[in-house]
Amino acid sequence: MAKGKFGGMGGGMNMQAMIRQAQKMQQDMMKAQEEIANKETKITAGGGMITVTMQGTNTIKAIEIKPEIVDPDDVEMLQDTLLAAVNEALRAAGQASEEEMRKVTGNASLPGMF
Repeated sequence: MAKGKFGGMGGGMNMQAMIRQAQKMQQDMMKAQEEIANKETKITAGGGMITVTMQGTNTIKAIEIKPEIVDPDDVEMLQDTLLAAVNEALRAAGQASEEEMRKVTGNASLPGMF
């Protein structure tokens, strides 16, 4: 019997194993994406005066502002502190998401993932 591109009959078994492995990775990725979506990241700014809670879906769940940071004569400082907290929460949530997906993919570079 002539051996084909995949080394004869044994090649089919390797292809099936690859398909099973790809299917398992896909299931693991779906599970990781669900876990990421449910994960919360809390970031504080301004010495703990502002806390931003963000879900893994990059949705802000809560913003807590302590009254003592509210100064009607310095609204710009409040705005800057809030902006810093939101940007840091976005960065931290994105980093946590990437780390979770790397666990599943084994650091493989997947197009369109990150």
